[in-house]
Amino acid sequence: MADTKPPGRPPAKAALARWEKVRAFALELPGAVEEFPWGDTVAKVGKKVFVFLGVSDGSYPLGMTVKLTDPEAHAHALTAPGAEPAGYGLGKSGWVRIPLEGPDVPPAELLCDWVEESYRVIAPKKLIAELDGDGGR
Repeated sequence: MADTKPPGRPPAKAALARWEKVRAFALELPGAVEEFPWGDTVAKVGKKVFVFLGVSDGSYPLGMTVKLTDPEAHAHALTAPGAEPAGYGLGKSGWVRIPLEGPDVPPAELLCDWVEESYRVIAPKKLIAELDGDGGR
């Protein structure tokens, strides 16, 4: 079922809480920075986006877009209600858009797992080693 929320209406508290949790998790990853290209919130590592978070002002339904190249994670993400390959041709490279509003949205913990998977696809090996506790060795 499509999101029927009129544009400009604030997102539901639960959806906004999920969005904030995912955003905070992404920004805690080694080397992650937040930027706002095109007015959207994104998290980058090494100047490359690993999660698109859109806007949280209610002008567009809350969602996130992540790159999942692992076939199992990619397929699992696409089973989320409303999930779809990302637009602008990004879906062909494994990018998936997952809505954060509506019924049966995956729990924040699973969303964060997908963010970490996307980070691992994009981040340099040194930062992945840091994430894994190897200190870059």
